This record gives sequence, C-alpha cells and structure tokens, in this order.
Amino acid sequence: MPMRDRLLAALVAVCWGLNFPAIHLSLEQFPPFFLVALRFALIAVPTLLLVPRPTAPWRWIALYGLGFGVLQFAFLYLAMSGGMPTGLASLVLQSSAPFTVLLAGVLLRERITARQGAGILLAVAGLAGIAVYRAGQVGGAALLPVLLTLCAGLGWAVGNLGSRRAGQAQPAEPVRLMLWMSVVPPLPLLALSLVVEGPTRIAGSFQGLGSTRGLLALGGLAFTVVVATLVGSGLWTTLMGRHPSSTVAPFSMLVPVVGIAASWLLLRERTSPTELACGALVVAGVLLGSTRGRRSASGGGATVPATASARPLDPRPASRT
Repeated sequence: MPMRDRLLAALVAVCWGLNFPAIHLSLEQFPPFFLVALRFALIAVPTLLLVPRPTAPWRWIALYGLGFGVLQFAFLYLAMSGGMPTGLASLVLQSSAPFTVLLAGVLLRERITARQGAGILLAVAGLAGIAVYRAGQVGGAALLPVLLTLCAGLGWAVGNLGSRRAGQAQPAEPVRLMLWMSVVPPLPLLALSLVVEGPTRIAGSFQGLGSTRGLLALGGLAFTVVVATLVGSGLWTTLMGRHPSSTVAPFSMLVPVVGIAASWLLLRERTSPTELACGALVVAGVLLGSTRGRRSASGGGATVPATASARPLDPRPASRT
C-alpha cells in the first residue's frame, strides 16, 4: 500500500473520529431521532434527483439502509443524547465487528476462523469490562447508554450484511449503493420522531439557530453529512477497491483513538483508566479478528471480512458514522 493511500486511510479515520464530537454538537440543538432523519434526508433528496438507482436487488439496499441508517444511528444518537460520553461511544461502536462476524456465520453460513473467534472473545471481554464498570457508576444509570450503543453496533452489523449482499449482486456500484442506502432512513425516522419526540419539540429545535449553540449544531450536521459521510466514505470505498480489505481495515482502529482524543481536547471529556484499558482489549480483539493470518493471506482459507466492522459505507460490508 503506497504512502499516499496510507495517508488517505489515516485521513478517513480522522474524519470519522471527529464525527463523534460533531454529532454531540448537533444533539445540543436537535432531538436525536429527528437529527438522524435530517442527516440522511440531506443526502437522500439529491440522490433521488440526480443519482441513477443501483441494479442490486432493492431488498438488500433496504436491509443496508435499515441496519446502517435506521437502527445504528437511532440507537447511537439516543445513547449520546442520554449521556453516553462521546469518546466512549466511538469505542463501544466497534462492537459492530464481532457482531458482523457472528451474524455472517449464523445467517450467511460464512466460516468463522479460529483467529476471528479469538478476536471476538477478546473484544467481548473488553466490552463486558466497560459495561461492568459503567454499571457501578451513578447507581447503574450510566450503563443504559452503553447498552444502547451496543444495540447501535448490532444495527451496523445488520447493515453490513445488507451491504455485503448488495455488493455481491453488483460489485461495481459501491458509491451508488451508499447513496441509495441513505434513501431508506428519513421517512421511518421522521415518523419515529413525530411519535416519540413530538411536533412541538421538533419545531422548537429550529429556534435559536443563529445563536452560538445553533451555529455549532449546524456546523456539526454539515461535517457529518459532507466530511464524514460523503468525503470519508468515498475515500474509504476507493481504498477498498484498490487494496485488500485486510490491508485497509486496520486503519479504522484509529477512529476511537481520534474520537477519544478529540472529545478530551474539544469537549473536555475524560475517559477513566479502566475504560481505556477495556477499550484497548476491544481494539485488539477487532484488529485480531479483522486481519488475516499468513495462510489466509496466501489463499489458504476464506475469511469473513470482519473488518466490515467499523466503517460507514464500505460496500464490502459497510462503513462508519
């Protein structure tokens, strides 16, 4: 992998890591479900008008959008609005990797290698450690946002399966698949927002957009849509097309590093040493499960691209926030 592409992969990780503080700023102004609907509507409208529909079966595009767009971000935004620390969210969302491998093994009959199994166990141990630690904080109230973020990781894994199936059906259309996936979330999430958050709260979120908080929220939304989704995912899709997924995917492990560092620098959030130690186990487990051994790399056995794990809009599975 040439140095230029390594730098591009690192740049994508930075974009995705900074996306978590950007989401935090937007949630200061908008209710979570409505914010997700708004995020995807800003992509869906020009997609419907300007981008030809992919030839992949619609059911796989719909599954991609349901898992990646609706379930992942509904749970993630709800968790972050309910007190999930921004940096920790970027870490716990890595749970999508072991979830993807397990779902692919159960539903797609893909073989789980010993290396992937060991990586899953290591990641699960780290996530369990974070859950146990958070359960002991503030009378256990800090645990719920962690559980919601784990649900977001599971939703991402479901989206990965849809993305994988759609990509297998039409491998030459990764960017179009990503864009058309964005057509799925807006209406269901808007309906959910109207029922749960209500028209009054939605209307109230448009007040004060000219204030500092409102401008920061709009800037965060713009960053999420343009930089994290379109630029970040576009670069990632290009890199995945140039190089083996096992070469590109480990760069996604930089995302929680950037997310935690950015949250500390920009939002003054602190992550406890216990959570950092458990997070290191999660990252190590995902990295172990998403890289191939020598025999696999030389063509020995098929492996599930578990790296599918943690990224928005990677057609091989999917990608990142």
